Amino acid sequence: MPELPEVETTRRGISPHIQGKQVLSVVIRQHQLRWPIDSQLPDYLSRKKLLDIQRRGKYLLLLFRHGCLMIHLGMSGSLRIVDKGSEAMKHDHVDIIFSGGACLRFHDPRRFGSLIWTQEPPQMHKLLAKLGPEPLSDEFSAQYLFNASRKRNKDVKSFIMDSHTVVGVGNIYANESLFTAGIRPTKAAGKLTRKQCEQWVADIKKILQRSITQGGTTLRDFVGGDGKPGYFAQQLNVYGRGGEPCRTCGTTLKEIRQAQRTTVYCPSCQKS
Repeated sequence: MPELPEVETTRRGISPHIQGKQVLSVVIRQHQLRWPIDSQLPDYLSRKKLLDIQRRGKYLLLLFRHGCLMIHLGMSGSLRIVDKGSEAMKHDHVDIIFSGGACLRFHDPRRFGSLIWTQEPPQMHKLLAKLGPEPLSDEFSAQYLFNASRKRNKDVKSFIMDSHTVVGVGNIYANESLFTAGIRPTKAAGKLTRKQCEQWVADIKKILQRSITQGGTTLRDFVGGDGKPGYFAQQLNVYGRGGEPCRTCGTTLKEIRQAQRTTVYCPSCQKS
């Protein structure tokens, strides 16, 4: 599933090619995504200028004067820039064609993604209104995390992956940040200390920012390529390494399941 750094890398990759441009036409080849695409979307966007592209959590927000197109990549979706008239491949479900010849193409083999048009401010939309703070914002602080975790019996990994706590800390980054913070994933959130919150928030921000920076080196992939950033080539400490030796202490990494997700941790480095 695309994580927050992938979505942010996508935003940075496509913005220079379409921001400030006028939509000439919209081609919908498949309406049935996670939610059906509004059949009137071509009418809503045609001849309208794209003012800005923002991100909220894992949603990309294409802002127009009269509304917003909210795009979610789902489990397997991607966006890329191709030339107008480029042959569509299987699973290329939507094209948004802009002045100047750029075409924003939405590709989604599993069709769990979505394109939702809204005329209300996007932050008030039901899908976004109750989301927690952005992890790279000042609002996501050690004090905030400490306060939010009080009297919570949920394990810390599930707690941090809850979008009501903070948006965009997916499975990879939950695993990695817990390792660097030295916190065991099964620990009850309510038992986090202030010091642990300080360390964990700092590590979450550092890991996400590093991933975004590494993704930024592959922005060319969004132009005429496969639309997939390449930054996951980075070396991961625990995610996907269950049964292998810890890179820090050599202890065999343990793999468990939490809320239907794989968790990997070091029994030695993550004692508390």
